[in-house]
Amino acid sequence: MKKAQLIASADTHRWFAISRDPQRPNHLIDTNEYVVTTGEDSILCDPGGAEVFPVVFAALSEVVDPRTVRRIFSSHQDPDVISSLGLWNDFNPDIKCHVSGLWGGFIPHFGCDADTLVSIPDEGVELSIGKAKLQTIPAHYLHSSGNFHLYDPACKLLFSGDIGAAMLPPGHEQLYVEDFDTHIRFAEGFHRRWMGSNTAKKNWINRVRQLDIDLLCPQHGAIYRGADVKRFIDWFDELQVGLG
Repeated sequence: MKKAQLIASADTHRWFAISRDPQRPNHLIDTNEYVVTTGEDSILCDPGGAEVFPVVFAALSEVVDPRTVRRIFSSHQDPDVISSLGLWNDFNPDIKCHVSGLWGGFIPHFGCDADTLVSIPDEGVELSIGKAKLQTIPAHYLHSSGNFHLYDPACKLLFSGDIGAAMLPPGHEQLYVEDFDTHIRFAEGFHRRWMGSNTAKKNWINRVRQLDIDLLCPQHGAIYRGADVKRFIDWFDELQVGLG
């Protein structure tokens, strides 16, 4: 079963990771979900698919009052990322989802109200949660044409969506990367195939090299921390991906 674990905190807010589920059905891709909370207000990042909504909701409820989840941040439109939105919309009809404006006609097919969506412009915006300021970082074409990450300068944390993802085999359920050289083998094939453009990759790398990052938190696999953050960015910089 999934469980929520504290991964970062500042004076004003905390981050929890809702980790992978070794008991999930084999046909479902495993995912991480993340929640940022002040205690009174919370943002859920990539809440996952409809199939995992019950276990995500249960794990989140152990650490956060789900009634405080008034906003969702969606990195892109994939079903493993956001197809549970309709169920969150049922739980809280006033909930809002921040996502690229490209997906306004697509995501409502998952069963949410059209006015649930709040468009993020291509250049990104700042999101506030209490006194905390979170930055949406463009990551277009990595792998979605309308794609964003979420950076927290106070906690030095980047929620990186599918960048950094690793398709880990059974027995690799650790929260953090423990052996970079072993771990990165499970990331290479995914990044070569799913990241569509070396130009887009370079644009992203130029942005994130300007950020102070202690934790790089992908939607799949383990979290990179400390020196492994730079190791991953350097590795990704050298990797040839997509079609050019």
